[in-house]
Amino acid sequence: METLWGIDLGGTKIECVVMPIDSDEPLFRMRIDTESDQGYEHIVKRIGLLVHQIEQASGLKRPTRIGVGTPGAAEPATGLMKNCNTTCLNGMPLPADIASELGCEIVVANDANCLALAEATLGAAKGAETVFGVIMGTGVGGGLVVHGRVLNGAQGIAGEWGHNVLIPGGEQCYCGKKGCVELVLSGTGLQKFYKSQSGEHRTLREIMQRTGQDPHAQATLDRLIAYFGEAISVVINIFDPEVIVLGGGVGNIAALYSDGVKSAEKWVFNTQMRTKIVPPLLGDSAGVFGAAMLVR
Repeated sequence: METLWGIDLGGTKIECVVMPIDSDEPLFRMRIDTESDQGYEHIVKRIGLLVHQIEQASGLKRPTRIGVGTPGAAEPATGLMKNCNTTCLNGMPLPADIASELGCEIVVANDANCLALAEATLGAAKGAETVFGVIMGTGVGGGLVVHGRVLNGAQGIAGEWGHNVLIPGGEQCYCGKKGCVELVLSGTGLQKFYKSQSGEHRTLREIMQRTGQDPHAQATLDRLIAYFGEAISVVINIFDPEVIVLGGGVGNIAALYSDGVKSAEKWVFNTQMRTKIVPPLLGDSAGVFGAAMLVR
């Protein structure tokens, strides 16, 4: 049986899926802890262990090519990792080391690209020719899919809208700029803004539950809607996707799909905005399914 294998490398868990090449239903799925606190070499060995366990459980032999979704991205010129929140990966030749560990070719894309690819091929944007997949969680990232293929770009940063300036002269970002999209639209940024207004720390879920009764919570939501529209309109004006899929914890905020869409419409350079903005269908399965789709 010809199969597609995908690996989703996360900060806390590593997951592998095996899918038939002609079906959307997985044959096998397995996950283990990343144990990233034990260092880079240990993570690479954990990936090897997981693939070995899948072979034993499924009776299948690993293919000659496996897709891997990673935090951050590989620099095309060097193959070294960058922008990873699992910081021990940064500066390391992860694709080459995984290929050596597994004895097969590796196709790598970042987690946002994998989300976009999964939702474009199996999920909420299935059938669309141009898709922008968004992750708005602890950080803000994005991935582009055109005709069922990930668009990585010359520097491996295509779709990285989170580190464009949204508020000039705003808060300092770790990337070196000030007022980045990520600082404003991430769950972390929303919680920080709420605390700056109320003096209280609350989770994003608590803040959203308090809208309508807590003026600081309402102000946090209103600010999100206003800046989301402005920020996402830039992506629409440049890439003009058919569908935008909003993943991550912030993507669960229902108002983004009503008031957020209206906010974007005011900024889009057209008389009518035809881009659909939708929630994901695949949840936390998107990363590993997208990794498998990398080798389709």
